Amino acid sequence: MNANQLIKKNGKLYSRLLFTITLCIVLTLLVSSIFYFFAYVRNDLKSTYLSDVRNLTQTSKEVISMTESAQSVSFQIYRTFTISKLMFYPEPNIYDVVVAMNDLNNYLNSMPFIESIYVYNSEYDLFYVASRDSQGGTINKNDLDDKGVLDILSNFQQYRPFTPIPRSYKTVQLSGEQVSNVYTYLCYDAIGRAQKINSAVIINISSAWINKDIASTQGNKAGTSYIMDNLGRLLSGDTLATKTLSDSDSTLFANHIKLKPSGYIVAEFEGRKSLISFTSPDSLEWQYVRITPYRKITGTVYPILNKTILIAISIMIVGLFSSWLLSRMLYKPIHQIVNKMNVLESEKRDSSYTLRQNILRSLIQGTKNLKTNEQVQKLAQNGITFDFQAGYRVILIKIDQFAALKKMRGDDLLVYKFAIMNIGSEISLKHYQVESVDMESDSVVMLLGRLEGTENSDEELLREILQQIQQSTLNFLKIGLSITYSEENDQPLFLPAQYRIVQEASLHRLFLGLGCLINAQDIMNFKSKEYIFPVDKERKLTDSLMTSRTEDAKRLFADIVQETADYPIHVVQLATSHLTMMVNNILFTIQQNNNLEVESSLVFQIPTLDKLETIDELYNVFFNLFDDIQAKLSFKRVTKQDDLIRRVNELIAKEYANPNFSLNWIADELDMSSIYLSRVYKQHTLSAIVDVINQIRLEHARVYLEQSDLSVIDIALKCGYMSSSYFHRMFKKNFGVTPADYRKVKAR
Repeated sequence: MNANQLIKKNGKLYSRLLFTITLCIVLTLLVSSIFYFFAYVRNDLKSTYLSDVRNLTQTSKEVISMTESAQSVSFQIYRTFTISKLMFYPEPNIYDVVVAMNDLNNYLNSMPFIESIYVYNSEYDLFYVASRDSQGGTINKNDLDDKGVLDILSNFQQYRPFTPIPRSYKTVQLSGEQVSNVYTYLCYDAIGRAQKINSAVIINISSAWINKDIASTQGNKAGTSYIMDNLGRLLSGDTLATKTLSDSDSTLFANHIKLKPSGYIVAEFEGRKSLISFTSPDSLEWQYVRITPYRKITGTVYPILNKTILIAISIMIVGLFSSWLLSRMLYKPIHQIVNKMNVLESEKRDSSYTLRQNILRSLIQGTKNLKTNEQVQKLAQNGITFDFQAGYRVILIKIDQFAALKKMRGDDLLVYKFAIMNIGSEISLKHYQVESVDMESDSVVMLLGRLEGTENSDEELLREILQQIQQSTLNFLKIGLSITYSEENDQPLFLPAQYRIVQEASLHRLFLGLGCLINAQDIMNFKSKEYIFPVDKERKLTDSLMTSRTEDAKRLFADIVQETADYPIHVVQLATSHLTMMVNNILFTIQQNNNLEVESSLVFQIPTLDKLETIDELYNVFFNLFDDIQAKLSFKRVTKQDDLIRRVNELIAKEYANPNFSLNWIADELDMSSIYLSRVYKQHTLSAIVDVINQIRLEHARVYLEQSDLSVIDIALKCGYMSSSYFHRMFKKNFGVTPADYRKVKAR
């Protein structure tokens, strides 16, 4: 341990001691608080679940018990002779009705949980009702307030015998409408093929009696109770109203609650985290569910956790400040010495790093060579222990989209490249000797040497490591890399040649795209292929540009360039240069023929291939020029056609009175095809030349008729019509009257 390290260690001893104690206290508080927090939460959830399930289970037992009671009462009513007269006798006398109603009221009064009893005679559609608070007596079917009973009787087949039917119904009293929540039990006689109800006993039991255990939990944690009946409906435990569920809530109930054993889950319900307790299906295939907001259960625990965290943070802040202040006061002189030594070490390290980089860069570029043992020993003296004789590869790393990175982060380029070198070294050191060199511009070179004891070079392993470097750089620095690697070599003198090979091969990123991984030897194998420039495509490209078929020109240009992808880069350069000269010649010809000023210029706009990263950049330069030429030619063409239309209109205005004036006369005068002239004129004006000539003549004829005393025949001759009958016909066709009639109308 040197003096600088010893000073640093002693200088920081006190601060480390205080910091360690503070950190231990804080961590102990946090860990214990979190542990207790989760323990309390778990206990709260468990106790809430047990309380909920106990009450829900009791409610289930009450429903089953009431079901048995309702079944027993229904059978007794059926066996009561006086009441059976109401159901089966066609017209019971008033005395029988009074006696039967007394018996029904006795049943009602003897069982306080029964809300009402209906006896139904289907033959006469009469209901005999004994009720505590609602409509009672002998009631016709149409006058019954409880319409829900009629729906139940109409669809009685869908209800299992003596299975409670949760529902609500309204009754009208002197005090106003009243809503009753009941469990309805249906006992009926439906004998015969028609399966029509002959008679029925309907017992309505108040939900308040059955759900009293559910209701007793209403003050506990502000939860809500539900009943899931055998029909799959979710009913409110208070109102027995059907609950409408969202798709996510329906999925939750179907997957985790329906037909599952008693238990609880913590899940999202109606968009809020909740504790959901539920019972197993009972003999009625009903389940009871209790939903309590999670925060209502754990609300008392969170403040304790928050206070503990706040105390821990306060202790940490005070402890850190105290350790920093005491260390600064006690070891200020030592800190000054350490700072001076740090500056000296940093200067020495920077100087050593710069020297190593310069030496390695000189070796790679060939300005220095390793020929003697003395030169190898000099490398070791400068901290370079790389063994060039054990087998090495040259790895050229290029930064993708370098121009954009330089524009946005120009001041940080060295930092980014240093980070790339560190990432590459850390990933590669497990399997290779590594030296990294900044080659300036957008490139970094890594030298990967075979480790001692390694016999064969594994190219698959190499590619996997290089891909890891690409991915790590993309993840941490958000920078893409294209990497080219050489074949393994064990001759130090061949290092510059290896570098030139990977440098040339790396230019094929142009075709392979950003983020590519290139084996330089694969590119060098292209040199054995002979390239023949596609003269026929060049001729078609020339024709397309000369005839303004821009899309065809773009396609042909891209085909020619893409065909060079499987050849050495100098072939690509030669083909591109040839296309550049060809397009420049075409451009010059078009400029001369059409008197155009094209904004783009190939001579100055196209960069060298080593400045381009993707083939699309090359395409964009040429394609923008093609589009510029096309736009200029189109504008020139439109301008010429506008001038042609103007000249035609001038001739019509001047020569309309000429009897020989026609489309062919105009075409001869302008020295062009009458068909072409007619087509261009109609495209621009949407009118035929002949129609325009006739319209001008008729307008002048109308003026003559209004303002002169000339005869109709003379006016026809003055307007260029050789035939007066033709003039009459055309005038009437356009104005709806003959020339003579027109003059009479205007003379009035």
